Amino acid sequence: MSAADVNAGASGAGRSAGRLQTVIVITVVAVVIGVAAFLISGPSSADGVTAVELGAGAAATSPQVGGTPPAFTGLTYDGKTVNLADYAGKPLWLTFGASWCPDCRNEAADVEAAYQANKAAGLNLLAVFISEPSSDIAGYAGRAGLSFPIVVDEREAVASAYRTMGIPTHFFIGPDGKIKDVRIGALSREEMDRAIASILN
Repeated sequence: MSAADVNAGASGAGRSAGRLQTVIVITVVAVVIGVAAFLISGPSSADGVTAVELGAGAAATSPQVGGTPPAFTGLTYDGKTVNLADYAGKPLWLTFGASWCPDCRNEAADVEAAYQANKAAGLNLLAVFISEPSSDIAGYAGRAGLSFPIVVDEREAVASAYRTMGIPTHFFIGPDGKIKDVRIGALSREEMDRAIASILN
């Protein structure tokens, strides 16, 4: 074997090693980007629901259509006391969500728009944001332009009473205090309008 053959073989081996290094680097970068994207967006699913893990104190069953929603009292992110009983005799849209929930963020603008379009007709909207402090909720509400009251449920006490296993979850409650509709997952504006109509009429 000549020196030229040896040099050619060494050069080929070097190119192969270089290609392998490039593939490894690209793979590592892709994995890092994928992990970062997951951490930023959260555990969202294809059906518009973000999973929630509740503790052992969660109710055995969630409220059903035709039933009465569990009573609760809470504080909004701006320090106001809210009691579900305050809405007795009024149509109420009770929604569970969070600022860290990508599915909730996706529907937030439509939730606010639907509320604005129907509040003159008597619609009340109360949100419960879970697993986050009031400061996070306040910042998000300001950025998103949300005008409705949002209860801070940092320790999931209200979510547990409603057995909210995924967010967003929506309860549409009629003036008679009975649940008319329950929707789990992000809603389109058309779906919101239909559900709102069921408690306004």
